[in-house]
Amino acid sequence: MENLSLLHPQNSNAEYKTLTKEAVNDLSIDFLCDALTKEPYERNSIKQLLINITDDEQVIKYRCDVFDDFLRYPKLRESLSSLLEKLDDLREIERFQKDSEASSLWQMINRLREMDGYVDCITCLKNVLEEIDVRSEGMLKLKESVQAIYNDSGFPDLKKDINEMLDKARSLKSITLGVNLDELLRPKTVGVISLNDKEFTDSGILKRFMKFANRDDELHHGNDVSGFVRFHSANPSTSQIGIGQLVTGAQQDVNTTMRSSLTGADPLSDALKKVVTDILRRTVNDIKSMLNKYISIDGYSFVSLMPEIIFYIRFAELFDKIKAMGLPACKAEVVPTEERSAYIEEIYNLKLGIKAAQGEEISIVTNEFVFDDDKRIYILTGPNRGGKTTITQAVGLAFLLAQNGIYVPAGSMKFSPCDNIFTHFPADENDTVDLGRLGEESKRLSEIFDVATRKSLILLNESLATTNVAEGLYIAKDVIKAMRYLGVRSVFNTHMHDLARGLDEINSNTEGDSRIESMVTGVDHGQRSFKVFIAPPQGVSYAKDIAERYGVTFEKIKAKINKSQSEN
Repeated sequence: MENLSLLHPQNSNAEYKTLTKEAVNDLSIDFLCDALTKEPYERNSIKQLLINITDDEQVIKYRCDVFDDFLRYPKLRESLSSLLEKLDDLREIERFQKDSEASSLWQMINRLREMDGYVDCITCLKNVLEEIDVRSEGMLKLKESVQAIYNDSGFPDLKKDINEMLDKARSLKSITLGVNLDELLRPKTVGVISLNDKEFTDSGILKRFMKFANRDDELHHGNDVSGFVRFHSANPSTSQIGIGQLVTGAQQDVNTTMRSSLTGADPLSDALKKVVTDILRRTVNDIKSMLNKYISIDGYSFVSLMPEIIFYIRFAELFDKIKAMGLPACKAEVVPTEERSAYIEEIYNLKLGIKAAQGEEISIVTNEFVFDDDKRIYILTGPNRGGKTTITQAVGLAFLLAQNGIYVPAGSMKFSPCDNIFTHFPADENDTVDLGRLGEESKRLSEIFDVATRKSLILLNESLATTNVAEGLYIAKDVIKAMRYLGVRSVFNTHMHDLARGLDEINSNTEGDSRIESMVTGVDHGQRSFKVFIAPPQGVSYAKDIAERYGVTFEKIKAKINKSQSEN
C-alpha cells in the first residue's frame, strides 16, 4: 500500500498548482471546509487537498470515479468512518515512534498498539470492500492491496502473537525492591528482588514493617527477605509467561548504585526509573524479536490514506444533504484541456446549497453557462445584488470541485480542466493604503498575467471600480484585450457598462481565439430574476424598470403632483 492513493493513479506524473491566497479567500474555501467538518485537523487536511489542483485528465477521472463509490455506498462511508478514530490513534502512535526520548517500554507498547490497530483496520476494510461492489480503479486497487496484505502477512498468527505479547507486557503489576541506606538513613542504592504479576493491595505489609521495627533487637541481621516472600512474592506462574525469566538477570543489577552528591537528595525515584527501565528493556527486546517476523507490516502507509478518506467522506456527506433538498448535483465529465470549453446546466453557487442544507430558507436560481470557441470571456453586467458575484463564484467553485473529483452543484457539467483559478475581487481597504485602490488592483492584475496561461480560469469581480470611472475603464479595456490575446476563460463582472459595449471591435482588432461576449443578470418587471443570459448591457432598461416599479418616472411623478394640486 506504500504507493497507493485514492487521489491519483499509481506512477502518476501530474503537476499541481496551488490556489493563491486571494483565490482561497474569494472562493470562500474556509466557509466550505467549515461546513464539511468542525474538526481542526480534518478542516486543514481537506483545505490543503482542495486548493492544490491539477488539469491532468487521468487524475481527475480517477478521483471522480472514487468519489462516485463513496457517494453511492453509504455503508462504505459508515464503515470507514468507524475506522477514523483508529486511524487517528495510529497517526498519534506514528508521531510517538519518532520521539527519540521515548522509553523502550513505551516504544514497545506503542509498537504493539500500532500493529494491533493496523490489523483491525485492514481486517475491517477487507470485510467491507468484499461486501460492496466498488467500481472505481482507486477502490479496486485498495481492495486488491488490502486482500494481499491480509492473505500474505499471516494475520491470524500476527493477531495471536500481538495478544500474547500485550498480555505479557501487561502482566507485570508490581516489583519487589530492596533499598540500601547510608549512615544518615537516606536511600542510596536500590535493587530488584522480584517481578510480580499481582499488585500490592494488603495493608498488612505496613503492619508487618511496624511490628518488625518495634522489636527489641530492631535490626534484622543480613538481607534475607524470606519472611516477606510468603506475603507478596512473585507468582510462580510468572516465569511461564516470560517475565519470571528476567528476575535472574535483574538480580545481577541489585548492586547497581544511583548516588547523589547533594546532601538531602532523594535518589530513590531516579533509581527506580533506571532499574525498572533496565529490566523492562529485556522484555522489550524479547517482543521486538517477535515483531521482526512481521517486519514488512507497517501501518504508516495506511495512515497516509487518512486525509484522503476524510476528504471523500465529508464531501459525500455534504452532497447527500444537498441532494436531499432536491437540488441538482452531478459527476463532471472531462474533455480535453486543449478545448478550453465548459458546458454547465443548472449551475448554482455551492454556498447557497450549503445554506439550504443547513436549514436556511433560501431561493436558489440555477443557470446555464458555456465556454466555447464563440465565447470564452464574459463581461457580466447587471444591478447591485442581482447575482453577478454569486454566478462568478459559482463558476470557480464548479471547476474547483470537478477537478478534485467531487460532484458539482449543477444538473450536468462537461468541461476542459483549467491549470489554475485566479481571482481578482475587491481588496481590503488596509491593503490599498500604500498604492491606492487603483494602483493595488493594477498590481494584482499584473501578477496574475505573470503566471496565467491559456488554460487558466480568471474571475474578476468589480475590478478597477474606482471613483474615477474613466481611469478604471481605460485599464479594464486593456485587461480584456490581454485576456483575449492570452486565450484564457474568464468572467469579468462589472458596473462599467461601457466596457461591455463595442466588443465586436475589440474581438476584430485584437489577436486571439478567446472571443469576448456581453452577459447580463436579468430583471423581470423591476424584480431581479438572478438569471444570466447573453445580451448587451441593460443598465438603462433596468433603471427604467425600477423607476416604473417605484413610480419615479417623470410621468408618474407629474401625475402625483397634478393630483395633489387639484385636491388642494
